[in-house]
Amino acid sequence: MAIFFQQIINALAIGGIYALMSVGYALIYSLLMFTNFAHSVAVTFGSYAMYLAMTRLTSNFYLGMFAGVIAGAAVALIIEITSYKPLLIKNSARSSLTIIGLGISTIGTNAIILVFSSRFKVIPTDFGGKSVHILDAYVSAIDIVIVLICLAMLFGVQMIINKTRLGLAIRAASHDLDSASLMGVNVQQLLTIVFVLAGAMAGMAGVMTATKYQAYPALAANMNKSFIAAVVGGLGSLEGAVIGSFVLAMGEVMISGYVSSELRDLFSYGLLIAILLIRPRGIMGKRFDDKA
Repeated sequence: MAIFFQQIINALAIGGIYALMSVGYALIYSLLMFTNFAHSVAVTFGSYAMYLAMTRLTSNFYLGMFAGVIAGAAVALIIEITSYKPLLIKNSARSSLTIIGLGISTIGTNAIILVFSSRFKVIPTDFGGKSVHILDAYVSAIDIVIVLICLAMLFGVQMIINKTRLGLAIRAASHDLDSASLMGVNVQQLLTIVFVLAGAMAGMAGVMTATKYQAYPALAANMNKSFIAAVVGGLGSLEGAVIGSFVLAMGEVMISGYVSSELRDLFSYGLLIAILLIRPRGIMGKRFDDKA
């Protein structure tokens, strides 16, 4: 029972990280109908920004975390202004946005290798290696911190979407971008804000991943699991992205813990294929005419 409880907490921590990423995917997809594969670059830069902050500027975990979030938001803003906005102004096909995102992801990973090398970087924290005794089980303190921070950020984003004028504009634009523009919404400004918000969540995902494991260049590629979570939950649905993230994480952890860790990826991609065959729109997704 103690081991099972430990696995549950571990799954919640991983699911929270996936959710931060997948909600960013869902936000952008709900507005622009394309999959932003460059989104994962903000994860890597967020993790390395925290590494630099924690090793050269401060020993305070929360200041380092703030640096990672700011880095993720800044990277997303730069990508949106330099790469996506010119294509959107030209009214390019959504497939072009997806393709350029894949290119940016590869460039970002190689840029990290050039600057920091391909070696893994350990994030120094005060609670590294510590555990907390709960219900006859020893749970990693890092996992508890990750669960609490991820849930807090997801709750904050949910409040923004549902309780603010910005959230109202995002919801209106997700239904019909052109109609929202006619009703007075500054669409270009709104898209920039959404990219920054998604980048901040990606930066936090990078911070949490580097804290739980380490910072490394291939982090962006490995975070593509969050894209699977977004598809499982339903691209364009924020609630679906969160549900898909925790379903995927729970399945991965239980299979790794009780069957074999070698079957972890088999489960993830098998779930993706099954969802696309049985319910292509995902658990809570809507039907869209144009997808990329």
